[in-house]
Amino acid sequence: MSGTRPGRQLLRQEVVDGIKRYILEKRLRPGDPLPTEPALCEALGASRSSVREAVKILDALDIVEVRHGHGTYVGRLSLSALVESLTFRGLLSPDDDFQVMADLVDVRELFERGMADRIVSTLSPEQLDALDGLVATMRETGAQDGHGFVAADRAFHALLVAPLGNDLIGQLSMAFWDVYTIVAPHLDGFTHADEMATIAAHQNIVDAARAGDIAGFMEALADHYAPVRRRISEARARDNAAG
Repeated sequence: MSGTRPGRQLLRQEVVDGIKRYILEKRLRPGDPLPTEPALCEALGASRSSVREAVKILDALDIVEVRHGHGTYVGRLSLSALVESLTFRGLLSPDDDFQVMADLVDVRELFERGMADRIVSTLSPEQLDALDGLVATMRETGAQDGHGFVAADRAFHALLVAPLGNDLIGQLSMAFWDVYTIVAPHLDGFTHADEMATIAAHQNIVDAARAGDIAGFMEALADHYAPVRRRISEARARDNAAG
């Protein structure tokens, strides 16, 4: 990397920006094909190597998708790059670990509480039944099982926001769990009482949603996230004391 000339970096970024502008100006949608490599070179006034480097960058960001043997297409425009960045940041140091986790808890609760009325009004009877089933799984497996309990919790929150039809919210919600798998070993102190409170909070969320009780729904969410914040705070304090 140190051998890359600044002028080459600038040109590569210009080509990256040019391809993004092309997608916007042509009003292309995810899955639409992009011009061939020679056509992009001509349209952008760039060399083939610069176009290839730019496409690699955009492919990593999920802005374009390279289908070998078929061509280059507009990507799904997901948050995969953001998720990777968050999880990698969580690996760098325990302090970053806890801060990322705390930030994501705030974001998740903000989404779920801020859109409580829409969530409650759009959850179908089948989805509510599925949420009840996930709470039952948490109750049956117990936190000592680890994987089954956490998987059910993850699926619960994915399903909770699914009716919103908002990919951004869904992906950020799942980013929490990707970071959680990194942070979890440092979060000690999940007692049997915490387990029971967590299960009860999830059940209260479903019951309030089924009853159309928005205030009860928001209260149950607050009850759910409070212990998580406490455990993050305690883990950070232990880490600081050890350091």
